[in-house]
Amino acid sequence: MPGFESLLPRPVSATATGGSRPWPAEVEVENSDAVPAEGYRLDISESRIRITASDDSGVRYARETLRQLVGPSAFRVANVHSGPLTVPCGTVVDEPRFGWRGCLLDVARNFRTKAEVLRFTDLLAAHKLNVLHLHLTDDQGWRLEVPRFPKLTEIGAWRRGSMVGRHDGPERDGRPHGGFYRTDDLREIVAYAAERGITVVPEVDVPGHVTAALTAYPELGAENSAREVWTSWGVNDDILDPSESTLEFFRAVFDEVLAVFPSEVIAIGGDEVPGATERHGTFLIKLAEYLHGHGRRALGWDEMLDAGTLPAPTIIGSWRGEEAGARAAAAGLDVVMCPEQYVYLNHRESDHPDEPIPVGFLNTVEDFYAYEPLPPGLPEDARHRVLGAQAQVWSEHLDSVRRVDYATFPRLCAFSEVVWSPAGGRDTAEFTERLRTHHLPRLDALGVEYRPLDGPLPWQTRPGVPGRPL
Repeated sequence: MPGFESLLPRPVSATATGGSRPWPAEVEVENSDAVPAEGYRLDISESRIRITASDDSGVRYARETLRQLVGPSAFRVANVHSGPLTVPCGTVVDEPRFGWRGCLLDVARNFRTKAEVLRFTDLLAAHKLNVLHLHLTDDQGWRLEVPRFPKLTEIGAWRRGSMVGRHDGPERDGRPHGGFYRTDDLREIVAYAAERGITVVPEVDVPGHVTAALTAYPELGAENSAREVWTSWGVNDDILDPSESTLEFFRAVFDEVLAVFPSEVIAIGGDEVPGATERHGTFLIKLAEYLHGHGRRALGWDEMLDAGTLPAPTIIGSWRGEEAGARAAAAGLDVVMCPEQYVYLNHRESDHPDEPIPVGFLNTVEDFYAYEPLPPGLPEDARHRVLGAQAQVWSEHLDSVRRVDYATFPRLCAFSEVVWSPAGGRDTAEFTERLRTHHLPRLDALGVEYRPLDGPLPWQTRPGVPGRPL
């Protein structure tokens, strides 16, 4: 509707009534159980602005919509606008389609400072996403302080260099890389996110992707385990020895995780385990049961479906496609859809010859906007098992916050609308125009170095750094 076409994600309904109200303005808030969770009604007239919601999240999203309506100036940290600001009069009735609207940020492969994580959290909140999945451990680094096991960060939090691009040769950059979050840093991130309606879901990845942990504590692995934090990308053959002593070690690690992160959901990995045995499956199931015994829910990648009979509270992250998610939902397990082919933000954005480090599947803005989180053929009685969807920012080739910005935006803008707005009726041309006209100026105001729609800027390219497109 006129005056409301700039909303992103799209509202369930919007009616413009003409006129405008000066901004900033006092906002009335009314509680009503008639409004769905996280939903809101926003009424703007020349005399008042009123938000009606049933919870704090609804109020928060209504205020975010107001910020969108004011215009890009409202996204700056200081007022640079000359003259009065106004907001158009009308009514918006809005609610999210899915309860899980997430984004994974991999801080293990390339560490992001606390300040950078807080900034990323702000950007998720601006897009009405509500889950930040922090991938805290991997072969290339351990980022979580565990006071009982100090070598995890003393040794496991840094590596002597990194593979440049994606290739099969021995070339490395020779630049040491590292970093980790102290306990109070993580508590601060959690609290900051909560103030913005975002739950931080931590991940400690086991029994594969553990080279950093094995470098610190070799006794956790097989005799021939590597003895340095990995400098390559990809899948390392090192895996945990699924013994009782290893299980006790990681129960203690997760005790620290439980003490720091109040999230109901705790991620335990389970993906890409070369040479996995039945004992490794049992190891994962016992860790899941341990978390469930402490009132939490384990989230594992879809390989966990092959581990054995999973405890009912387990959530499956369907990343290798949609089939595993459909299978898990049909089996009575809750699912978060995050298929590599559709929502991996580290994958290449175009066939443009200057695309930096082009890896993986081709996933354009239009591809993200066309994604449907409910897998085809999913039985009607299993659809409620799909909690929502999650975009993934794996960071092997994202070695700075500028590179994260480039890979993430504006594709995350399209994803945010997919997981918020009703199914069907998506008009790609209309979305692209709305993105170009209204939302990219907001990203400019926020200082986001996104990928331009027509290709990378010269300083966003990486000449001579090899990729591996699929």
